[in-house]
Amino acid sequence: MAEVYNGRYTAHVDGDFVVFLIGMRVNKPWKPHKWLPVAREMRPMLKTLFANPEKGMLGARFGWMGGPLVVQYWRNFADLDHFARSSAEPHRPAWQRYNKNVKSSGEVGIWHETFKVRAGEYECVYGNMPRVGLAAAAEHLAVGKKSDSAAQRIGAVVSGPGAEAEPGGPEGE
Repeated sequence: MAEVYNGRYTAHVDGDFVVFLIGMRVNKPWKPHKWLPVAREMRPMLKTLFANPEKGMLGARFGWMGGPLVVQYWRNFADLDHFARSSAEPHRPAWQRYNKNVKSSGEVGIWHETFKVRAGEYECVYGNMPRVGLAAAAEHLAVGKKSDSAAQRIGAVVSGPGAEAEPGGPEGE
């Protein structure tokens, strides 16, 4: 059981970083010979990345979104792109096998989304939680009561009806 940190916490990353979501969906469950090899490809990639932090991945978490999902946090896009394209890394051969064995057949779907996050333009609040998400991949910091809103903390300009206060009072969450 993961340690729960009582109170409010946040996560901090120095500089820009990248959030990369990657997942798969089994479209034809009766064809495990097609989708099971695809599902097995992620483990060696993550094993390589966790064993070699100099490759740029800060951390990863597993989830489910219509199928298996991995949320990855990267130091920068160049490191992610290098890992994806280099023939010396496990991703490229896995991608080639996918294209050879599945490609557009429809048995299994794969997807990814990439987000570049600029320094200071993100917000994280964890209340009475173990280290999850960005807090598990980056610096995990306790925060005191703050009088600013989520929009102020993230540097967003908010105007219009209801912009004066956040639900829950001056502490925000």
